Amino acid sequence: MQLEKGSLDLVLVPCGLVIMLGYHLLLLYRILRHPGTTVIGYENHNKVAWVHRMVRSSPDETSLALSVVSSNISASTNLASLSIALGSLIGAWISSTTKVFMTELVYGDRSQATATVKYISLLVCFLASFTCFIHSARYYVQASFLITTLDSDVPAGYVEHAVIRGGNFWSMGLRALYFATTLLMWIFGPIPMFACSVLMVVILHMLDTNSLPLHQHQFTVRKRHEQLRGLTPATIAARQPSPQNPILSNPILSPVTFFS
Repeated sequence: MQLEKGSLDLVLVPCGLVIMLGYHLLLLYRILRHPGTTVIGYENHNKVAWVHRMVRSSPDETSLALSVVSSNISASTNLASLSIALGSLIGAWISSTTKVFMTELVYGDRSQATATVKYISLLVCFLASFTCFIHSARYYVQASFLITTLDSDVPAGYVEHAVIRGGNFWSMGLRALYFATTLLMWIFGPIPMFACSVLMVVILHMLDTNSLPLHQHQFTVRKRHEQLRGLTPATIAARQPSPQNPILSNPILSPVTFFS
């Protein structure tokens, strides 16, 4: 019976990891070859359209782009803090002498070596997630610098590269947390780990599949639209607010109070 319990870890755990890795390899193939069928490809398509619109925006509209980028930076930093906190918890768990999860309640290998492998695997996943979220925040910060470069001919491709890379690292950080969730079930035995892997793949397949067609964004010039409505150029100029520095008008980026 002891041999059968030990063999479960050697069979079910690799099968669960192969299922997770195989699904993500298939997802990577779909993203590269058929991006419109995945949610990641759909979001990247919309991000490219957003970047091309924001780089042509007026200085008054730059604050809108900064608010979007700052929201992504905050989300990345919060998840990075959560990942490193969970990693520290696992590190403290490894150094402790408790044997809570080495009792008869765990149906599988209860040796100290297997428990160490479980904790180290969890720690690696949390550290990988932390690294991905930090790189995501870094690319979003770079995008904010490029967007706020006033009176410059920065190509839209530079901003697009930073935004897409930030989103890709965000997705990789989430995938690392998904793997950590599966490995967390391994602490309770190989059977919960394998069941969690199968359930996770089913749920991720439903969440990663996109059924909406890719919209071809077309942006109209606001000034031309107002002229078509019968407004004179003098009226249009009177309605436009005076240009402001978006960096100074943003209280997050500048400690100087801005008076309009």
